Amino acid sequence: MSSTLYVYNSYTGQKEKFEALTPPFVGLYVCGPTVYSDVHLGNCRTFLTFDLLYRYLRFLGYKVRYVRNITDAGHLENDADEGEDKIAKKARLEKLEPMEIVQRYTVGFRNVMRLLNALPPSIEPTATGHIVEQIEMVKQILATGLAYEVNGSVYFDVEKYHEKYKNYGKLSGRIVEELIAGAGNEKRTLEGQDEKRNPADFAIWKKASPNHIMRWVSPWGEGFPGWHLECSVMSTKYLGEEFDIHGGGMDLKFPHHEAEIAQNNACCSKGGARYWMHGNMLTVNGKRMGKSEGNAFLPEQLFAGDHPLLEQPYSPMTVRFFMLQAHYRSTLDFTNAGLQAAEKGYKRLMSALNLLPGLKSGNSSDFDWDAFRADVLAAMDDDLNSPVALAHIFEAVKRINSVHEQKEQISAAHLEMIQQWLPDFVQNVFGLLNEEEQQGNEQARLLDSAMQLIIDLRAEARLRKDFGTSDLIRDRLIGSGIQLKDGKEGTTWEKND
Repeated sequence: MSSTLYVYNSYTGQKEKFEALTPPFVGLYVCGPTVYSDVHLGNCRTFLTFDLLYRYLRFLGYKVRYVRNITDAGHLENDADEGEDKIAKKARLEKLEPMEIVQRYTVGFRNVMRLLNALPPSIEPTATGHIVEQIEMVKQILATGLAYEVNGSVYFDVEKYHEKYKNYGKLSGRIVEELIAGAGNEKRTLEGQDEKRNPADFAIWKKASPNHIMRWVSPWGEGFPGWHLECSVMSTKYLGEEFDIHGGGMDLKFPHHEAEIAQNNACCSKGGARYWMHGNMLTVNGKRMGKSEGNAFLPEQLFAGDHPLLEQPYSPMTVRFFMLQAHYRSTLDFTNAGLQAAEKGYKRLMSALNLLPGLKSGNSSDFDWDAFRADVLAAMDDDLNSPVALAHIFEAVKRINSVHEQKEQISAAHLEMIQQWLPDFVQNVFGLLNEEEQQGNEQARLLDSAMQLIIDLRAEARLRKDFGTSDLIRDRLIGSGIQLKDGKEGTTWEKND
């Protein structure tokens, strides 16, 4: 951990030196998906951003507890505490149990993350698995006087909270007085809002209507937890009342993360995370990605090229490389030209890594490999500046090709360092795998599995004394370039030269 990492803290609006609360341990919480539909590419970008942070912290030597939740209840269609639960609505439309919906889309989310080579979190808690803890936090907030109960629902009193702490709206740049004044005129026109003291208040426990599927018994009647409350409970349960980093998409700053900070202060007198980090959005050909724009596509469609806006399929590692080319706080525009350029860049990088083991050293180095490594780390230390780090890596790619072509020299010491360090960094920090190598390994695995089946069938034939079939299998394999070898410990196979 000799590196000095700086991250942009959304709460203070500036880059700050990262200092862990209890080094070498780091607590990282990231808001996970609401599992009512397939994960979209915007979600993927957020999760890959924090996968990069997780990987880099581990690379620096930190022991990271990474908590990423699954929201499987309590996320309503509207942030004003209106509408149906998103999961319950999908279950009703498809005539399924809510937990069937949860299971389907949780599995789908994990499969996409696996394809994109995102590391699984240390803990992946669910909202429904923490109802008891959420009820307890509601009780604690009520006890402070910063929440109130009306007709079986419990609301957080934003105005009273802000009078005490003076920080509601600091994360998102909202002004509480304007929120209250702007919403006040609509107070009586919004259905179901007149039970709030003011429309800026938000539900931490919501009374279940008669047709609401997902409900739990509480001291205030049958209901369900507020979406914002879930993350306050799960982050503090597994990381403590104060922890290091909280991450999520830019769209979660308000009201979700703003509400989390308020809840944490009210309950624990601490705002949870010390550093708040947010990833920016995706656009497609300059327009915000969305179903209404007709430009939204799923990761599976991207991998298969199965969408009118896509000229070809793009592999998961191409997509990951593409996302690394933009800083996580900048908007990233999906275009075919950009993806195709990323595909070429990714393949060029993998080709250079494949050359490394066969490079021959010389008496000295024509390139400062120590400075190169320092430059890559300096870029990553500057708020995970992956595009700048990639630019330095591609300068090294050019030099690797030159050494291979015997146009430049590299010393034995530098060659040994770069052969170990660069592949490790590319794979374990950037998370980029060699897809061609993976495909070759998979083909080898499939061939080995098929050959074991053939060997078993031949062994069964010999047990039946059907030596004609046994010999036929052996001879046919010889004709295909495969030699069977019978021994005391069984039959093995090898390819003929």
